[in-house]
Amino acid sequence: MSRSDDGEETLAALIQASRTPEGREGLSDVLADTLFLLPASPSRLLLLRLRLLRNLLAGHELNQYAFIERCGPAAVAASVLSFPSLAPDVACAALQALGNAALAGEFHRDAVWEALFPEALREFAGLRDQGVLDPLCMVLDTCCGGEGGRRRLEELCHQELGLPILVQVVTTASQVGHKEEWLEWLLFKVCVEEQKFESLFYALCSTNDVERTDSGEYNAKHVFLLGTLSRCLNSHPKEVTVSDSFAHDVFNLHKHAAETVNFTHRGTSPLPTGSPAIDVLGYTLQLLRDICAWESTSSDTQRPVDSLLQTGFVKRLLRYLGELEPPSTIRKSMAGGQGDNHPALENAKVCPYIGYRRDLVAVIANCLHRRKKVQDEIRQLGGIMLLLQQCVIDEDNPYLREWGLLAVKNLLEENEENQKEVSELEMQEPVITPEIANIGLKVEIDKETGRPKLVNTSDT
Repeated sequence: MSRSDDGEETLAALIQASRTPEGREGLSDVLADTLFLLPASPSRLLLLRLRLLRNLLAGHELNQYAFIERCGPAAVAASVLSFPSLAPDVACAALQALGNAALAGEFHRDAVWEALFPEALREFAGLRDQGVLDPLCMVLDTCCGGEGGRRRLEELCHQELGLPILVQVVTTASQVGHKEEWLEWLLFKVCVEEQKFESLFYALCSTNDVERTDSGEYNAKHVFLLGTLSRCLNSHPKEVTVSDSFAHDVFNLHKHAAETVNFTHRGTSPLPTGSPAIDVLGYTLQLLRDICAWESTSSDTQRPVDSLLQTGFVKRLLRYLGELEPPSTIRKSMAGGQGDNHPALENAKVCPYIGYRRDLVAVIANCLHRRKKVQDEIRQLGGIMLLLQQCVIDEDNPYLREWGLLAVKNLLEENEENQKEVSELEMQEPVITPEIANIGLKVEIDKETGRPKLVNTSDT
């Protein structure tokens, strides 16, 4: 058996022993020797030694401190990058070790960052490998958190030094995917907390993989970024902070996408559809839905929806909704049985993806929640009838009826003017269109409160 084999067997045994807290406790002296041998390690032994370091640094305070004291981050980076080509498994082990060290505290995060930013991080980010991406995002997110995280986050968002790293990260993730949540938290910090959404979004533009239109271009990286931010906000609303700036950036992007998408072709799939422009339209709308529902944990913080409402937000949403053909239930019941061939539908727009109408109604419903100004605005804009039309089942919009009923509930709640107008609809023949008459809706007076309420006759 060769010495190389002996070395590999010994390292394999140490790696196995260091998997447990007890094992790491008994191997504290091994860390110094491992760091000393890193620079001269051939590729196979380098991989094993990095994996040993990864284990030794997992939650062991003394090892983590010794690693920094012995300039471990710089030694790891230099050893890994000394080879002509960076192997994914070596990069993965190195980043896992550095991530475990960074988790120990500010002193450790600062040392790791100093050793990696920006050159080493660019090298790691250039690997299109999911196994590298997750620990890389762990290192980035950990270093951009905590006491000194804001400074490092600003450096990561630097136009020339850091932003190219983020572009590579998003590019890789959009191509190979990711398994852990580090990337989602990192992108939310960058785009929302650091308010660099617009900078990153436009940095993702490239001459390749784009959908060109007269009014803009979008690609799979844009779609991935928006989808990731949407999932993060939807899954962790109480753990994030949403700024007015981010809300307005998303709204502006949505308006731009709405001018780009062709609304003459009915969508046959939900998001993502494979069309970047349509997916940008949809994910920005879903982000707006959750932004309008977001509440700060601090009573002193103004909600971003209040800022949006000062920009003609509701009026534009109602216009988008009003330009669409009626829901499928209404179309089928339209006069003469003409359905989709009815003359009134000739110039109507169609939903570009399954769920578009539902998402529009959801945003409006969230805007209406306990906001009398919005309730009144919708009445003044003549939008009450339009919202009533959404309280039906639509084949192309799952859960439209539920969101429509919530929107109408929020529209009528503690608003006597709106309640009165809805109650009078049944008595105003010119207002009761064939669509409303055939959708199974009616208004009844609640016997207990004396106020009108919307009733779906299919439930009675």
